[in-house]
Amino acid sequence: MAHRGLHDEKRPENSLAAFSVAMKAGYAIETDVHFTKDGQIAVFHDDNLERMTGDKRDLKDLTLAELKELRLGGTEERIPSFEEFLALVNGKVPLLIEIKEMKGVKGREIAAAMLAVMKKIDYRGEYAVQSFDPFYAKAYKKLCPAVPCGVLACAEMSKKGDSLAWKFKAHLLSRLKLNGLVKPDFVSYGFWQLPQKCVTKFGGTKLAWTVRSPEDEAHARKYVDNIIFENYLAKK
Repeated sequence: MAHRGLHDEKRPENSLAAFSVAMKAGYAIETDVHFTKDGQIAVFHDDNLERMTGDKRDLKDLTLAELKELRLGGTEERIPSFEEFLALVNGKVPLLIEIKEMKGVKGREIAAAMLAVMKKIDYRGEYAVQSFDPFYAKAYKKLCPAVPCGVLACAEMSKKGDSLAWKFKAHLLSRLKLNGLVKPDFVSYGFWQLPQKCVTKFGGTKLAWTVRSPEDEAHARKYVDNIIFENYLAKK
C-alpha cells in the first residue's frame, strides 16, 4: 500500500499526482482524512499545515475553499477534498483510509460524513478504514458493517508532557488492550517494533507501517500480511 500515494519531490504526499502514479503502478493507496472548518473532508496528514504548505495555521481552522488556495510542497498541487480523491481513484485500486484523531469530533460524526461523500458519488471501490482512535474505527464499522475497519498502534504512543490519563490510554492502545471492545478486522503496527506478542496473538489481518526500504520490508513481512510503504517500490 503506497503511503500517501507514490510521492516524491515533484509529486507531494497526499496529492492527486501522487495518487495517480500509485494507481498507474498498480499499488493500493493509503491516505488520511480530516474535517475542515466548514465541515468538509480534506485529504491531508498533519494537523498543522506548515510542513507541507508553509502556512502556520491548523487545518481545522480553514475552510475547504481556503485550503484550496494553498500549494503542496512548493508545487502547483492542491490539498484534495475527499470527494476529489474518491472521484480520481474511482475503484481502480483498493484504498486504506486513515481517520485522523480530531479533538472534539465523535467517531459517528466523521464516519457519517465520509459515508455521505461515498454515497454522493456512488463510490463502489474496495476500501478499508483505520485510525489511532479505535472508537473511530468502531463507529465506521457500526455504520458500514461490510467495510473492514482496523486500529493503528505502535509500542510507544505517549511522549513527555502527556497527561496521566493519556499515558494510560496510550498504554492500552500500544498493547491492543481495547481490541475486545472495538473488535477490529485488522491491526496496523509500527514495523520497527515487530515482533510484538499482542500483534502475534491477534487473529485478524496484520499490517505494518511505514516501511521505507527493501531490507525493512523483508523484516516486516515475517510478521504481517501486508505493508504500507514509501520512498521505494515495494514487492507486489
